[in-house]
Amino acid sequence: MTNKKFTKLLCAAVASASLLFGGCSQIAEEDSQAPVAASENKSAAAVEEAVIPTAAKNAPTITTNVRNTPVVQVAKNVGPTVVGITNKAVALDFFNRQVETEGVGSGVIFRNDGYIVTNNHVIANSKELIVSLADGNSVPGTLVGADEMTDIAVVKIDAKDLPTAHFGNSDEIMVGEPVVAIGNPMGLEFQGSVTVGVISALNRTLDLDDKRFKLIQTDAAISPGNSGGALVNYDGEIIGINSAKLAKSGVEGMAFAIPINTVQYVINELMEKGYVARPYLGVTIFDKPTAARYGYQLNISKGVYVFQVSLNSPAGRAGIQRGDIILSIDDKEVNSVNEIRADIAARKVGDTVKVVFDRDGTQQSIQLVLQEMPQPNN
Repeated sequence: MTNKKFTKLLCAAVASASLLFGGCSQIAEEDSQAPVAASENKSAAAVEEAVIPTAAKNAPTITTNVRNTPVVQVAKNVGPTVVGITNKAVALDFFNRQVETEGVGSGVIFRNDGYIVTNNHVIANSKELIVSLADGNSVPGTLVGADEMTDIAVVKIDAKDLPTAHFGNSDEIMVGEPVVAIGNPMGLEFQGSVTVGVISALNRTLDLDDKRFKLIQTDAAISPGNSGGALVNYDGEIIGINSAKLAKSGVEGMAFAIPINTVQYVINELMEKGYVARPYLGVTIFDKPTAARYGYQLNISKGVYVFQVSLNSPAGRAGIQRGDIILSIDDKEVNSVNEIRADIAARKVGDTVKVVFDRDGTQQSIQLVLQEMPQPNN
């Protein structure tokens, strides 16, 4: 038998065995090279597949819609408008000596020529203000004006073509809608931090330092350093300015922001006048809780007691005296200090109001015109 015939017979036998053992290669020299090369290529492909998964090789170059959420868009579009504000202030130490202190808060750019809104307590007693932009640059800031009552202030930096935030309408927001808070919790080390929550409640009222605030409540985390930062809806609109000062210590999931409609009014007043013009009555008044706080016992069943009257104020000119008990304003009963403050705060300078009061058991009624509250430096 020739070698060639032997080879063919052997291959036929191996081919039959392949039915049991899964395949064979040709032994003939002229037929052996192609299968070996194919086997090597297949082996290399298997190794490559093991090292580089198919998903990684075929990964999309554009972020998927699942990842590109409204929160991502808000962080991308609004984040650059949120700045850090370092306040180098002067305070008194235990021995009544002046010492320099430094604190960091947040702010929001609302005009591309360098106007920034923040909280009043962020810039209080400032000796020097430094604004840290999202691009890493730091520039000096100048205080335009501040309003302690609403805890709002405006700062100006010398810059142009800055990214600016778009203000929404805080009267249109809804309880339960999602929101994003952006700011600098605990300082510039965590600049531009993003937290997420919902609108927990509207028109929340907090009394702080004898002032009454109407606020947006949210469960988005707002910490010291977030003060002055942005509360943003999923349309990318600023609906509030965050205030960590108004948060309750030790309470989780309850933070507050100043509604942007209030903020816009204050901004306009500060930029136009340097202060906010407000109407006033010109009286110091007590209800039972307020009197008790100052050590007085007040024995009245309704109304608010007039403790002191400024002579040149609207109340003084209209004839209201110490000891009178204010019962109503424009026929609406008032039985607390906060009710009177809220009523007057909702009016404008120049408005005429009807005041009914009790004097020595006799009710009297007067009309008075609200005037602008004098500024401390006036």
